[in-house]
Amino acid sequence: MPISTPFAFQLYSARNFFPLENVLRNLAEIGFTNVEPFPSLYDDPASLKAMLSNYGLTAKSGHVSLRDVEEDSDQTCRMAETLGMETIVLPFIPANIRPTDKQGWLEMGERLSAASRVFAKRGFSFAWHNHDFEFEALPDGTIPLELLLGEDVMWEADLAWVVRSGNDPKHWLKRYSGRIPAIHVKDLALPGEKVDEKGWADVGTGVVPWAELWPLVVESGAKIMIAEHDQPSDYDRFARQSYRTMSKLNGGN
Repeated sequence: MPISTPFAFQLYSARNFFPLENVLRNLAEIGFTNVEPFPSLYDDPASLKAMLSNYGLTAKSGHVSLRDVEEDSDQTCRMAETLGMETIVLPFIPANIRPTDKQGWLEMGERLSAASRVFAKRGFSFAWHNHDFEFEALPDGTIPLELLLGEDVMWEADLAWVVRSGNDPKHWLKRYSGRIPAIHVKDLALPGEKVDEKGWADVGTGVVPWAELWPLVVESGAKIMIAEHDQPSDYDRFARQSYRTMSKLNGGN
């Protein structure tokens, strides 16, 4: 069964190609109907909402900072309410405050669980978005991701980062099935290729086995499929190629 919800685009992928309105217009023309904003876009949520609506776009999820989560949660909720979000996502912990041992990761997991409870009272789910460092095993073999994702914290799964870490995305999709509201759909180039794009590739042109992963993604219960590329040299090329690939994977033409 294909995913019924429209495809999304992580706006961070186009950050070097703003004005934002031009990007939104183009994404709508390509066929995207949902976007995922990132922290620097929230200065005026009402204006952002109006701009999205003008092009028939929604923002069902959005990335926020750790400060937004812990120090400005009320403002973050008001922003999310204005934009019509369903899931608030924390995508990163800066290296200078990132845990380095099991106790530290446990404590960070407790902080995320506390934040999740705050957001749940306002009607939002709360998710962690991974990179590769969460899969670096600790001395006792524990994987930090498992310490971060308490029972009340969801996972926005970036499967290309899972592959880049040397782990099997199929295992992790099955491990957290039912707790994955969104997927970052991205691809990884062969070693030594796409150096100017930090080794990432347009979806369907790299080594991530999307044809094998898509059915597992559907089974996981994910509702938002978000195209992302960390450093595209041409966001329009990336958006069009990725939309075509996602459509084919989902049973379209």
